[in-house]
Amino acid sequence: MISILVPVKNAAPFLSECFISILGQTETDWEAIFVDDHSTDESLPILQSVAKRFPRIKVYSSEGKGIIPALQTAYRHSAGQMITRMDADDVMPARKLEWLKKHLSTLGPGHVVTGKVQYFSQDELGDGYIRYQNWLNELAKKNTHYQDLYKECVVPSSGFMIYRSDLDKIGAFEQTIYPEDYDLVFRFYQYGLKISAIQEVIHHWRDHPSRTSRNVKMYSGHFFDLKLPYFLALDYNPDKELVLIGAGKKGKMLAQKLIYRKVPFSWLTNNPKKIGTNIYGQTLLSEKEINLHPDDYQVIIAISSPNDVIEMNQSLAQTTMVKGIDYFWFC
Repeated sequence: MISILVPVKNAAPFLSECFISILGQTETDWEAIFVDDHSTDESLPILQSVAKRFPRIKVYSSEGKGIIPALQTAYRHSAGQMITRMDADDVMPARKLEWLKKHLSTLGPGHVVTGKVQYFSQDELGDGYIRYQNWLNELAKKNTHYQDLYKECVVPSSGFMIYRSDLDKIGAFEQTIYPEDYDLVFRFYQYGLKISAIQEVIHHWRDHPSRTSRNVKMYSGHFFDLKLPYFLALDYNPDKELVLIGAGKKGKMLAQKLIYRKVPFSWLTNNPKKIGTNIYGQTLLSEKEINLHPDDYQVIIAISSPNDVIEMNQSLAQTTMVKGIDYFWFC
């Protein structure tokens, strides 16, 4: 059986479509655990009304506040051998559970399965959402998720399925680190779970003005406080010289965090105005002053300007450095 975990916070306008998409699944061996996170709208009465009509839909009130306690409550009340998530304002394609279950059953334990996603909105979608959707779908197409792990969350929060035994092994939802979906993916990586994507769209993500990711501070920013500790624990090689590339706002933020953790590094920039200057006690070097080679260097990149990204990729293509092993995009 599949357990669908659904945290709910003031989602009353969207619950009808969410219910219809779950009840219309071609896969029928499932339960849906809805957990109300102290909603102030009509979410809870709607949930309770639907649960009376459909026994496979179960409703609880969260034992804490926030999405992590809601997920913990849902997980404790779930019984499925396979686990997936759903946001209460989103919509499942009719064959989502069928597709993901079939793929996961074929691969077996030790795997996380995902697929492509699609944003939708009553209003015009912002460029950022479209770029993130297309980026995720390109990762799914190539199955190269972990190569870009430090850039953004590489698995959509409501777009994966995993065996309960594997989720228990990595600590399920007991971590209290936000953003919780990104932290969970880092733990997939930490425990050696393989990510495998199907090529169908398996989740429809709704964008709207009250969406959590738009309004809660912990879901905005560059998440360096999440990424850097995982990098230092899982991928950092102290036997090689660490190189930070990028001296803009993000590069400076990352430099400060490396200095605070007493991690030695060289700092490179392609900005001629900054070459040779001293920032935070570090002298900025030209990219021409270091000949990057995987035997000697490990690189983290904190640049996001489209033109600079293109130039950097062209420069790295001329080396023998391997993405996700020798160099890591942090932006």
